[in-house]
Amino acid sequence: MSIRALARDLYRAQQRVDQFRRELAEASGEGEAVLAASLREAERELRMLRGMLDGEKASGEFRLRHQTMGKLRGR
Repeated sequence: MSIRALARDLYRAQQRVDQFRRELAEASGEGEAVLAASLREAERELRMLRGMLDGEKASGEFRLRHQTMGKLRGR
């Protein structure tokens, strides 16, 4: 998955988390438990996507760093 697609998914996940938090602040009774569970799931997805995006960014830097080293050795 490309960094752009991951960033887009991360943005959407953050929007979902924010929406659940707003709804939870206004909820009462039985609806709170359902919204709290939905919020936990959305936060778990958000953390996963952040990790994936951070991994993609780090691996890109790693590739660039080692790509130049290989070129220097080949001279």
